[in-house]
Amino acid sequence: MFEQADLKVHGKGMMALVRLNTRGHPRLGLVVSKKNVKRAVDRNRFKRLVRESVRLRQEQLPSVDIVVLARRGVQDIDNSTLHRQLHGMWKRLQRDALAISTPSPMRDT
Repeated sequence: MFEQADLKVHGKGMMALVRLNTRGHPRLGLVVSKKNVKRAVDRNRFKRLVRESVRLRQEQLPSVDIVVLARRGVQDIDNSTLHRQLHGMWKRLQRDALAISTPSPMRDT
């Protein structure tokens, strides 16, 4: 997944690697290392919020595999800011995945 990502979507304190799939629904993977987020309570909070965000938007998300990587400092972001960041990431993912999956006449040349 790390070498074969179709697109990358960045947010404050996180990054999502995305690859198109044929399953008909989005799938989620999370990478939250102890090196970047020291306390288990902070790692679990981040994972819980990301899962909830994807669950609420799964009908709007395209058929993709998503791996969300936590970066240093993500534990300092409050819940409402994290929700806004994720919302923006999913909107960009929808737009960019649509551009990738739709063949354009410019690509054929």
